[in-house]
Amino acid sequence: MELKHYFKILLRKLWLIVAIVLIGCIITAAKSYYFTTAIYQANAKLIVNQASLNDPNALPSVGSLQTDMMLINTYKEIIKSPAIMNKVVEQNPQLQISPMGLSASTTVVSANESQIVNLMVSSTSYEKAAEAVNAIAKVFKSEIPTIMNVNNVTILSEAVVGEAASPINMSSNMDFVVAIVLSLLIAGGLVFLLDYLDNTYKSESELIEDLGLPMLAIVTKINKGDLKSRNKPPASKNQKVGEGTYATINQ
Repeated sequence: MELKHYFKILLRKLWLIVAIVLIGCIITAAKSYYFTTAIYQANAKLIVNQASLNDPNALPSVGSLQTDMMLINTYKEIIKSPAIMNKVVEQNPQLQISPMGLSASTTVVSANESQIVNLMVSSTSYEKAAEAVNAIAKVFKSEIPTIMNVNNVTILSEAVVGEAASPINMSSNMDFVVAIVLSLLIAGGLVFLLDYLDNTYKSESELIEDLGLPMLAIVTKINKGDLKSRNKPPASKNQKVGEGTYATINQ
């Protein structure tokens, strides 16, 4: 019974719920397309795999693989260090970014038990992001033998500078789903609040339930048109001109 009552409350204010959901979706779309700066992300992949100097075609040993994977966490810090970022900025002045800013926009990720390292650079221009991530990969590969005295880094893939890319922070379907869910929650709470503050009765059943008394009579709503039609005397079909009912003074 309570569920039906709540459903009736929501159904009664359905127009308000729909309006709030539409407003939420419009605000989400406007924020994404008019008030959000597009951010692009380019990525390159490195593989940490120490090759055998005596036989390049030989398979790496288990010990070398474990060593390479343990070094990955160290490589993550080295990539974002001034030793790498300063050289990237010096060799690529067209990027127009400081070493600290380049380090802040760079993300280094690697999966557990994997020798693959993902380099990601975010920027307002995809071309600049691609140039930056490729430059970081090349500088790191050339500098790591000097820094660590080991040559076990290979560039697996580079970002394509001319590739068409989509912003990573523009509204997706998930953003609209979240906006709809939040709008429904806000609308539902507002509807129940308005119903709680409303002390008027909407039906006879509500009055009977609150008072606990039987209904004796119902006063229906009367429009002005109903009053005019009741006060107007009915016209006689056979009545001629001059005929009618008159009252004398003494009556």
